[in-house]
Amino acid sequence: MRILVTNDDGIDSPGIQTLAARLAGEHELVVVAPSGDRSGVSHAITAREAITIELREDGPVRSYACSGTPADCVFLGSTELWQTPDLVISGINHGPNLGDDVNYSGTVAGAVEAALLGVPGLAVSLACDHVEPLDRRHWDAAAEIVMRCLSGAFDRIRDASCYWNLNVPNLPLEQIRGIAVTRLGRKRICGRMVGADLNGATQYYRAWESPFETDRETLGTDIGAVHSGYASLTPLLLDRTAPSLEPFSPSSEAT
Repeated sequence: MRILVTNDDGIDSPGIQTLAARLAGEHELVVVAPSGDRSGVSHAITAREAITIELREDGPVRSYACSGTPADCVFLGSTELWQTPDLVISGINHGPNLGDDVNYSGTVAGAVEAALLGVPGLAVSLACDHVEPLDRRHWDAAAEIVMRCLSGAFDRIRDASCYWNLNVPNLPLEQIRGIAVTRLGRKRICGRMVGADLNGATQYYRAWESPFETDRETLGTDIGAVHSGYASLTPLLLDRTAPSLEPFSPSSEAT
């Protein structure tokens, strides 16, 4: 299978390196990833400046470092740098992308861009805490869960009418209880803006706090699954139209 790999943590991140190494032995692979950290850029694209591409020739997988966003990487990789892939995998992200995170995530945007191009897309995140020591982040386990999804669920993942969001608990592989197909939970992003004066101007910084996850105990949600030791695999739609509203024709009469 031809697989295009991207991420939002940058081409040198351990997550993408572990994933590429695991996939390379069984699939035809090209990596097109941001040259640096693009976390939280969502589906931003580069529109008013040139995008630069640097071919990396120091590894077993053909890799390109891109000055743009994850969405730029997927578009360039699928249309200019390579032929159309059979699958785009975005990750492995450093930290979870659960619930409301999907609206902010550059990792998820890589899968969204694939779906917009008519290519199956899978976003992958390791639900690790950023304060945990580096040697306690189970990248290999997350990469193995990806391989199991490809072997056991690819007939579902290959449907490009949706894209998929995979979150893997930060556990050794033998402690992960399985893969659960889930729906999005709710996760309120917590934090505040902190201002500081500098030369007569005020600069603001986002002070992050632990998110409030309302669905930790809710069966069937991505948040509940991960907290119960399961990898969560969530199908998401490009069409954001509210399904609960019946279509209507606006009145021609003035109101």
